[in-house]
Order: sequence, then structure tokens, then C-alpha cells
Amino acid sequence: MPSVVITRDAERDLQDIFDFIAGHDSLARAVAALTQIERVVESVESLGKQSMRGAVVAELAALGMQHYRQLIAGPYRVIYQRLDAGVFVVLIADARRDMQTLLQQRLLR
Repeated sequence: MPSVVITRDAERDLQDIFDFIAGHDSLARAVAALTQIERVVESVESLGKQSMRGAVVAELAALGMQHYRQLIAGPYRVIYQRLDAGVFVVLIADARRDMQTLLQQRLLR
């Protein structure tokens, strides 16, 4: 079974989600959102068993990058790459964000 690695950028994404909710809504709502964030992490951890279950990321496929896949976990998109060394989660973001720009900034830098 391949190992699942959440990159530092993806870990930061989870913290940013919490911080955004706390700053734009309330700390109580951010704490409540931790349940959703925990579900996202559970979905990510399950990739070790079924790493090819996610769909190819359409925004990246349009650029000829077919090797990134995604899971939808609640309102979040989890973008990952399956390599021989394991599954690498590279981005976790609210699906309502401008994903084209976000993906370009993260993966094409």
C-alpha cells in the first residue's frame, strides 16, 4: 500500500482554511469547521488504499498535465499526485476559489 504524504503546502492550506473562517466569521465557527477538516484528512488518508479513485483535475488536464487527480471532500478539493514513492497531496482548497489561478501559482511556480 503506498504511503500518503501531505506536503507542507497542503498542511498550510488546512491551517489557512481554519484561519480564514476564524477571521471572517468567528472562532466558534472555525472550531466547528474542524469536523469538516477532519473528514478531509480522513479522505486523504484513504488514498493509500485507492489512490486512483479521484478524477483527473480538469484545469490541469487542459494544460496537458494528466497525472494530478482530485477528491472532493465537502466544500474542499484535494489535489494529489500518485508516484512510485507514494501519494503526495499538493493542495487542499475551498472549491469556490479560482482554482485555475491557484493551481498555476502552486504547481507551475
